[in-house]
Amino acid sequence: MTAQGLHLWGRLSSINVRKVVLCAQWLGLELPRSDAGLSYGVVDTPAYRAMNPNGLVPVLQDGDFTLWESNAILRYLCERQGRGMPADLRTRAEANRWLDWQQTTLNRVSGPAFVQWIRTPAERRDMAAIEASVRASEPLFELLDVHLAHRPYMAGDEVSAADFPIACELHRWFGLPQARPAWPHLERWYAGWLAQPCSRGVLDLPLA
Repeated sequence: MTAQGLHLWGRLSSINVRKVVLCAQWLGLELPRSDAGLSYGVVDTPAYRAMNPNGLVPVLQDGDFTLWESNAILRYLCERQGRGMPADLRTRAEANRWLDWQQTTLNRVSGPAFVQWIRTPAERRDMAAIEASVRASEPLFELLDVHLAHRPYMAGDEVSAADFPIACELHRWFGLPQARPAWPHLERWYAGWLAQPCSRGVLDLPLA
């Protein structure tokens, strides 16, 4: 489905852009995208800063409406399309809780290991920072493994906006060149996402 007026700014190497693209593909939206950030530049131009004064990606344009903050964009797209934000108040609250947790808790501690392994030259890599990131992240992935032991999706029986950022966190963490414990329920859940057509061009990309 082509969504008239929608446009996304941001490079796919960003986890925050990937989660939006994964959501849009699950919703069946054709979401035109322009690369921005890191080597692509753009984010420091006056035109981009007018859209997002933080100079970060992604930014979503919907006609004359502009929105930044990736999980806010997920909520917006799901509510715009009428899928992915549960109608039941308590189920919706659960989806919102996991959306917030991913951004404020999991992403904050898992990110440093990714930056050191993937974006830092080997001769400058800080192994202590990687070890600290692993120590802080593994209990959170264990928490997710327990959470998903008896439910198919993050907020219950159906896909919600909360699933997309968690899938992208796993894409990033599982792609790091390091050992990790077995998390059978989490691995099953992630394998289910990898099998979905909407994951193509997102969860099958190498880390960069």
